[in-house]
Amino acid sequence: MHERDNPPVIIVQRVDSSEPETTEIRDLARAAGFRIAGVLTQARVEDPEYNIGAGKVEELLELVDDTEASAVIFDNRLGPYQTYNLGTRLPEGVEVIDRFTLILRIFGQRADTRKAQLQVELAELRYELPRVEAKTSLAKREEHPGFMGLGEYDEGREQDIKARISRIRDELEQLEKTDQQRRDQRRASGFDLVALAGYTNAGKSTLLQQLADDLEVGQNADLHPDLDTTAEAQNRLFTTLGTTTRRMELEKRNVLVTDTVGFISDLPHWLIESFKSTLDSVYRADLVMLVVDITDPLDEIREKLVTCHDTLYERNEAPIVTVLNKIDGVDAAELEEKKRALSALAPNPVAVSALEGTNIDELKERIHRSLPGRTRERLVLPMTDDTMSVVSWVHDHAFVEETDYGNEEVVLDFEAREAVVERARSKASDLAQPPEP
Repeated sequence: MHERDNPPVIIVQRVDSSEPETTEIRDLARAAGFRIAGVLTQARVEDPEYNIGAGKVEELLELVDDTEASAVIFDNRLGPYQTYNLGTRLPEGVEVIDRFTLILRIFGQRADTRKAQLQVELAELRYELPRVEAKTSLAKREEHPGFMGLGEYDEGREQDIKARISRIRDELEQLEKTDQQRRDQRRASGFDLVALAGYTNAGKSTLLQQLADDLEVGQNADLHPDLDTTAEAQNRLFTTLGTTTRRMELEKRNVLVTDTVGFISDLPHWLIESFKSTLDSVYRADLVMLVVDITDPLDEIREKLVTCHDTLYERNEAPIVTVLNKIDGVDAAELEEKKRALSALAPNPVAVSALEGTNIDELKERIHRSLPGRTRERLVLPMTDDTMSVVSWVHDHAFVEETDYGNEEVVLDFEAREAVVERARSKASDLAQPPEP
């Protein structure tokens, strides 16, 4: 479908005092499938009746009429009263959409797994609940149904929402237990877990393609049923809503890299909390790669880094490596200037171009050095009927430096996570036990 075939919309942004900046909200609108037919901005304090001033509302009506827009998208959070008032002024059939409703719509379009669908529904319900509570409370105080023309209130709807939220949380908790079991199994099998984090459109999916090895269909299917053979990379927001995991081989290490939903500015706490289950892939990783679009303006990069750090450091204990991506879009002088300006927030970053593959080897070396330490071990295995099975297990779960086969024993020199070393020792000990009479 050509963009001209998409529904036309008007973008409206009100800021208290600063200069309006509509790049992100326009990108969000396009990501939702809309075509931008016009943009209207205003710098003033919020109007309680319309959000924007009454004069701007008249301009908006003219713009909608001239462009035949099907919707008006506010880059602000609208209250139910403001949404209703705007709807009564706009032509019939013109939808009023605020920032968070737009984000939820995009999430809904991208949700293609059970977990993603549940998280979207949870976010929608948490967004709706305070509005229903407010309508019910105000209608009760007025002692008649309805809230300023918004329709009759229904206490039953409030209780239904709360009950559904509780059921979704229970199901997400069960799904997270399954995910945690998979993470534990992977670590026990010798894998290091790396998570990609950062703002949407920073290039995380493209970077994943550069880091990950090609996967054959069925490879490791039992241990990694969620591994994807491709990581979609497109120049649009929210390409990744759930998680995409692929395998990356480093020298002496087996690594699984997970791409997760991108951050976006000005997300309310309730929306971040709704996607906690997906973010656990970041919080519980062994290493987090925080991907930054270095072509963004410096102040914007700084603001995004602060937001990411606030989100990640709240629950994450893993080391964080900052990756300055898209260096193909800046010259050397600009890159160095931004690195100096960001040194407090991003000390010793790795600058790469995921699109062109620049400095990917340097990034892999940093990943190797930043992941948890490995333990060196030398095992002497007695030659029994089960010895070769243990040798094969160690080769599958560790980096084997040398295997020395003798007439009566096999000597293994290898390096692995401590948990793998412990299991190898246990298997060796079982081989050495004399058979029961």
